[in-house]
Amino acid sequence: MPQQKIYGHIDPQYQDVQKIFQDFVESGEELGASIAVNKDGKNIINMWGGYKTEDKSKAWEHDTIVNVFSISKTVCALAALILVDRGLLDVNGKVCDYWPEFAANGKSQIEVRHIMSHTSGVSGWNTPMTMKDLCDFEGSVAKLAEQEPWWTPGSGSGYHSWTYGFIIGKLVRNITGLTLKQFVAQEIAGPLGVDFEIGSSENNWPRISPLVFPAPREPASEGNTAPVDITSIPVKTFGNPALDQKFVGTRQWKEAEIGAANGHGNALSIATMLSLISLGGEANGVRLLSQKTIDLIFREQSRGRDLVTGENFQFGIGYALTGRDTDLNWLPGGRVCTWGGYGGSIVIMDLDRRLTICYAMNKLDNVGVGSHRTKTYVKAIYNAIGAA
Repeated sequence: MPQQKIYGHIDPQYQDVQKIFQDFVESGEELGASIAVNKDGKNIINMWGGYKTEDKSKAWEHDTIVNVFSISKTVCALAALILVDRGLLDVNGKVCDYWPEFAANGKSQIEVRHIMSHTSGVSGWNTPMTMKDLCDFEGSVAKLAEQEPWWTPGSGSGYHSWTYGFIIGKLVRNITGLTLKQFVAQEIAGPLGVDFEIGSSENNWPRISPLVFPAPREPASEGNTAPVDITSIPVKTFGNPALDQKFVGTRQWKEAEIGAANGHGNALSIATMLSLISLGGEANGVRLLSQKTIDLIFREQSRGRDLVTGENFQFGIGYALTGRDTDLNWLPGGRVCTWGGYGGSIVIMDLDRRLTICYAMNKLDNVGVGSHRTKTYVKAIYNAIGAA
């Protein structure tokens, strides 16, 4: 069995973060993970450790990658913002200006910003969907184009769990002629020299750490069960299709373009890409955004209880914004934007401190944005810079 050692680089003032990571691995609460923190363009933390496999027969290595679920959406949003910066996409433009078929059934007034902020009303499909159906990109977007929005676009958020990547991916295809997978490879990951893909190329599969899913939530006690309303927006969004743990990691899943959920990378690659936002548009010597485009992120699009998750979120254009009256109140206020993946992975862009934090792991908790471990690491990082 490999040693339970934490590897990589960590600046001396962040030793507490390393100790917390080590303790979580030794206790078994953490299996394997990577954590990266970039400040002012310097990687002050780039560490990894624990185990790549549930049986602990293989160590998590420097180049281990993992499916980061909805952190993938942060890269979708970044792709869209790059097109905005190039003058090819307008956040206030109608989606149907770029995708005419989308105008059907009352969607002609939906704007690009509504998609990017989960406020479009198109958070799921009316047509029954399976995980295999998600692997058919054109079929999936054609079904979305045909249906009506489930609420008045722009009136509030409803998390676009699966559809986010399909709609943004379709815009990318129609504008550039590239798939989202190709755009991320050629225009983001390639120029920045980072190890991230939408889906995963077969030559990278040996480096993928299989996910360890949490046990199902305990059913409500007898006599206290409410019937599930299968017509409700949350059920239609999360349950069509419901996440099939056995399908995740299959050849079909890895080869598909599911821009909202099947991104593969590690903390360093994700932190490097998203540091474009924290650092004024430039990372690794490559400029991909202007400050003017970055400022669009902080235009509030919605605030309040999300129609899908039931949580209190404030969404800007592309990312959630922090605030004391939101369920992200464990993060600092100010110019801070973020999103996370199912299970606990997260990326945080703190423009006030020129700071980018990413955590990616293989052992998932039953959480959307931020697990106990996530919050413990993030608190320790902010404590170390005197900003808790």
